[in-house]
Amino acid sequence: MQERKTPTRRQVEEDTRIDWGIILSVLVLAVIGLGSIFVAANHDSSTTSVAKALISQSIWYVLGIIAVIFIMQFDAEQLWKIAPVAYGLGITLLILVLIFYSRAYAVQTGAKSWFAIGGFTFQPSEVMKPAFILMLGRVVVQHNTEYYEHSVKSDWELIGKLLLWTLPVAILLRLQNDFGTMLVFFAILGGIILVSGVTWEILLPLFGGASLIGILAIILVTYGRNLLMLVGFKAYQFDRIEAWLNPTAGTSGNSYQLWQSMKAIGSGQLFGTGFNNSHVYVPVRESDMIFSVIGENFGFIGGCILIFIYLLLIFQMIQVTFDTKNEFYAYISTGVIMMILFHVFENIGMSIGLLPLTGIPLPFISQGGSALIGNMIGIGLIMSMRYHNQSYMFSNSKEFR
Repeated sequence: MQERKTPTRRQVEEDTRIDWGIILSVLVLAVIGLGSIFVAANHDSSTTSVAKALISQSIWYVLGIIAVIFIMQFDAEQLWKIAPVAYGLGITLLILVLIFYSRAYAVQTGAKSWFAIGGFTFQPSEVMKPAFILMLGRVVVQHNTEYYEHSVKSDWELIGKLLLWTLPVAILLRLQNDFGTMLVFFAILGGIILVSGVTWEILLPLFGGASLIGILAIILVTYGRNLLMLVGFKAYQFDRIEAWLNPTAGTSGNSYQLWQSMKAIGSGQLFGTGFNNSHVYVPVRESDMIFSVIGENFGFIGGCILIFIYLLLIFQMIQVTFDTKNEFYAYISTGVIMMILFHVFENIGMSIGLLPLTGIPLPFISQGGSALIGNMIGIGLIMSMRYHNQSYMFSNSKEFR
């Protein structure tokens, strides 16, 4: 009988440094995404062929995988040094897109957010999100190193620093008329503030005030639009709120899109109509309204399974966060989790009429290269945590000395 070989140190180390659970979750989402894009392009898209849509998205997935492999090679010290450079490059791209934005996309979406060269389009705010996360993580670690013990004064100072780094991004996104993406950055900011050690004496009134502002904004949309227009709100943004509050009011524009999405999801009932059996037309289904494909074809059960996969992915990322011994990594993972969680919450919420339409894609599923690359960079940062944290643990383990 042949003696069973004991795994070498290198084999054990390599196997444990890579988080196969996260890879599997993203792979399953990618398969669901390609299947959903196939259905959307096959039934609802008049501008893009099925083959072109699938090939284009597959290329973006390959580029995303390369980005993950590349990013996970950087350890915490290298990411720390890269953070200001990445943030500065992101700000530069957000400025340049205001000058060289795609006129066609601006007319179509109302936002000056895309570069366009031939058939290639790119939205710089999507790759700015990981850079923003790195920068905020660095700011919090620097502050906590300077102020070892928290106080109300030092906590307000930290919030001020984080807001100062957020302000340029918010201004540039406001100039682009990209309110939906701005909300993602605020969600990332809120998540990092929440875990930064800021006292509840500040957090409670801070988040309470943010909630009141949101409620006040909804009231002003109904009764004080002139005031909101004075501070820069646009007519299409009011239309989206109207579509959310009363999706049956109109037969065109945003109301039509939301109503068709709700009809498609409702027609799926419990188990769905079956793969590629779509009977309800939904505009822009392959990107913003991709969840309507899953709801129609696979029903309530299919939608619940998709949400469970996202919860599993987020749970695995939280596990990596608890396993890490590096404070900087912990803030990075918090930012990535908040980014993906907000995208999922907002996209599914707007598809079923619980939240206003914002044009936020569903992570790893919606068609679109910029958003996919941004999310894959986030996954790369999480993979880097496990990759280098496990390497550190093995190198300091008695078993392998």
